[in-house]
Amino acid sequence: MADIVIINPRFDISFWGLEHCMPLFGKRANLPVACLALLAALVPEHHEVTLIDENVEDIDFDRLGRADLVCLTGMSIQGRRLIEILEEVKARGVMVVVGGPMATVEPEVLEGLADVIFVGEADETWPQFLWEWEQGCHKTRYEQEDKTEMARLPLPRVDLLKTDRYMFGSLQISRGCPFTCEFCDIIVTFGRRPRLKTSEQVLAELEAFRKAGLGIVFVVDDNLIGNKKAIKPVLRDIVSWQQERAYPLTLFTEASLDLAEDEELMELMGLANFQNVFIGIETPNEDSLRETKKHQNVRPNAGTLLERVHRVQGHGIDVWCGMIVGFDHDDPSIFESMPKFLDEARISAALIGMLHAIPTTPLYDRLKQVGRLNDEEASDKYGTNVIPLGMSREQLCDGFVRVMQTCYKADAYFRRLDAQFIEGNFKFTLHQLPYWTEYRWAWAKRCFFNYVKFGVLASRLLSLVKDGALRSRSGSNLLACYARVGASPISCSYTRSKWRRTITTPPSRVRFRRPRASAARCPMPDAPSRA
Repeated sequence: MADIVIINPRFDISFWGLEHCMPLFGKRANLPVACLALLAALVPEHHEVTLIDENVEDIDFDRLGRADLVCLTGMSIQGRRLIEILEEVKARGVMVVVGGPMATVEPEVLEGLADVIFVGEADETWPQFLWEWEQGCHKTRYEQEDKTEMARLPLPRVDLLKTDRYMFGSLQISRGCPFTCEFCDIIVTFGRRPRLKTSEQVLAELEAFRKAGLGIVFVVDDNLIGNKKAIKPVLRDIVSWQQERAYPLTLFTEASLDLAEDEELMELMGLANFQNVFIGIETPNEDSLRETKKHQNVRPNAGTLLERVHRVQGHGIDVWCGMIVGFDHDDPSIFESMPKFLDEARISAALIGMLHAIPTTPLYDRLKQVGRLNDEEASDKYGTNVIPLGMSREQLCDGFVRVMQTCYKADAYFRRLDAQFIEGNFKFTLHQLPYWTEYRWAWAKRCFFNYVKFGVLASRLLSLVKDGALRSRSGSNLLACYARVGASPISCSYTRSKWRRTITTPPSRVRFRRPRASAARCPMPDAPSRA
């Protein structure tokens, strides 16, 4: 039996990490990376496995010095810390192996530092290495020949995570994306053929997070709807699982903008309680979208960017988005048009960044060929390794800062929130279902706990805001939100006339009488018959 420790290095503070709001929720990090629990599940049972996520706990290097094997996984943005940990562990004479996105796109950086490097997916090569390591005949580099068959993956070891320290759980349903965005490394790592887990696997993971007490789960797929036909049966099964348990989990995920072109898919995601979807809109500049081969965002006859965003919002799914400045077709006017677009789109949460060329991507290869990549020193100075074409590096850096300041001034942020949730009277799909007219006690129980959480979080938020004007503005917005929600009865916008196939199973976790034949039920769109 070997003592194996698997480590995820800490991330630097970022928009996506939500580090500054963690104290509001009494948590240390937003979510665990999905690979931690999966890597543990792939270790043979006769070994002892410890998971360490530096985002929720400090690393005890003396403890690592007693391990037989230390495994590091991480992205390029964790690279500096990953290398620091690797060097510290190696100095203690412990064998160290490294895999993950950074090892896949920048393996040359880690050569000579790690004893073994895993390139690409490692669901087969990681167990292979462990067996060969036991036999004393392991290699120094492993690269999986074929993409992983997702249906063969084991149930991740959620039990080994310190789940009480995270705000969300993380679940991966699929890998791969059919699109060819020039700047994206997903198709390099996972390929263009989306592969999915079975419904049974997905439901087992949802159940594991429910039992662990995590009420919110981020489905970390880079594009959940990469294979629309295959994901729909999975979504129907998630809907049934949610309804049988009175909707215990809130879900959110990432998807491409062509979600807006599939009514059935939007309806199923709403019914499955996907309350938010992160969409890579990237830019309101259509020339830049074509340049970067983001063709799914500029399809003819699909509607404008704004129309498609509003279509998704109209189905009870809030839209977050990723935006990028610094494309070749961008000039300084992009710094004015981007905040305007977010206002008109009513998108409150936008992850805005400068274009960055990730090694192994087509963008990196193109810019390297023409000498438009900054060296490490210039990359640190300007915040990106890309030398822009339509402006100077100083203009790009200063313009990015200006965009962030413009979009996240209190007035601008609250204006977008109000436009969506107050003036637009936005309601999540969950709050509009006929389901709750039959199970009113479950609805009342849910509302009660939501109001309690709302009160606790609101008081914590206001106590942390030191600026008097901002605290007053935040308080008035919270009161307006409370008043609007408090005055709203159950709104059953999804009527039986919209649907032809219904779910009749009542929640299994709450004692209710079964619905009468005439009772309002929570329906789903027609599905083709399947085995």
